[in-house]
Amino acid sequence: SGIGTFIQARRPFGIGAGMICLQGTSFAFLGAVLSAGFIVKQRGGSPEDILAMIFGVCFFGALVQILLSRFIGQLRRVITPLVTGIVITLIGVSLIKVGITDLGGGFHAPDFGAPGNLALGAFVLVVIFLLNRSAATWLRLSAIIIGLAVGSLAAWFSGKLVIQPLPDLPLISVPVPFKFGFAFDWTAFLPVALIYLISTLETVGDLTANCMLSRQPISGPSYIDRLKGGVLGDGVSGLVAATFSAFPNTTFAQNNGVIQLTGVASRYVGLYIGVVLMLLGLLPIIGAVLQQIPKPVLGGATLVMF
Repeated sequence: SGIGTFIQARRPFGIGAGMICLQGTSFAFLGAVLSAGFIVKQRGGSPEDILAMIFGVCFFGALVQILLSRFIGQLRRVITPLVTGIVITLIGVSLIKVGITDLGGGFHAPDFGAPGNLALGAFVLVVIFLLNRSAATWLRLSAIIIGLAVGSLAAWFSGKLVIQPLPDLPLISVPVPFKFGFAFDWTAFLPVALIYLISTLETVGDLTANCMLSRQPISGPSYIDRLKGGVLGDGVSGLVAATFSAFPNTTFAQNNGVIQLTGVASRYVGLYIGVVLMLLGLLPIIGAVLQQIPKPVLGGATLVMF
């Protein structure tokens, strides 16, 4: 995520949109990735064989997106604002479901929908909203992180947050390229390639919204050039992800929600975000700490962004 976000902001050799385009794993790939894994499992493959196949087909699938990026100008006749608008709306609607599920307590939570969960999530949502309306610039910029912190504190006082002992993890964990091996199968590849095509539609819509919020042109040669670079950046980010045993990356839609909330659209901020994410990725203990944030707290914050 950090490498992809940095590339999108820095735009080396024309790779990237030159904007804040936070990269992350898209849940749209989940079905195709699972089907690829089940194909190997049915053949009697080990967990390592399954992962080798998944990352292999995801690696080559990213090449599909890289190829598509060169024809965005021509594809704009098909990928009209109406098409991208519908795609982005559907993504937003599906993400809202995820946010509300977290706000209720998370998937399969025994106390799902309990008044305490709903109150905690609503409290975080209201805190973020009020801070975002503040006249103080730093409060507006920090609304989401303050909301998460205050919500976690409230969860601790109410007993919803029970701090668990941290696992025994190394201080620094460096990813190993193709740690589980590398495999390929056309049957497993085709569904993944199709999702990369759909992801390209999503990225075009996200980048268009990003341009609008960043007060950049949404028509003409500079706009098409930005779309080409952004989709290419997504493809390269997917290559990097597969190489380091992570699932396909794409430009996150809620990225635009944060830009709208904070009013910050500078690509230089994107460079810092990329570096911070890279450092966090090397420190597994940070992930263990963040995983302790209660689901209702996360739900209240993500619902605003979605």
